[in-house]
Amino acid sequence: MRIGHGIDVHRVSDDSTRELWLGLVLIPGASGLAGHSDADVATHALCDALLGAANLGDLGRHFPDTDPAFAGTSSRRLLELTMLLIAAQGLRVTSADVTIIAERPKLADFMAAMSDELSSVVGALVTVKATTVEGLGALGRVEGIGATAVALMEETR
Repeated sequence: MRIGHGIDVHRVSDDSTRELWLGLVLIPGASGLAGHSDADVATHALCDALLGAANLGDLGRHFPDTDPAFAGTSSRRLLELTMLLIAAQGLRVTSADVTIIAERPKLADFMAAMSDELSSVVGALVTVKATTVEGLGALGRVEGIGATAVALMEETR
């Protein structure tokens, strides 16, 4: 068995047309996050947890923000590519857990869909939760959104 942990934070974008994607789900009417890809912090944290458990580094190592090939890439694609890297190591995910850290928007209505979407790509249960930081710091001032994730994997060979 292997365990990995991931964390990601993105600031709110100055581009008012940018969409907010979290856990592979579009959150309508919310300010999007700045980033080279779609800036889905929940999925990025999950990718980092998976890569960490496989001893493969982090998301930036495999999909750097300096590579124009990944400009605007969906986090679904990054997670799919991460899963290919995991499989090549002879590993499979047994479960994962993601926590989104955001004052706004309220996410309760979207968490089941996030769990479903992430689980469908990962091939195992991915639970999704959300919390606030009670108004403290940059995330509390709604300057960005963060996420943490843990993943449990086992060897297949």
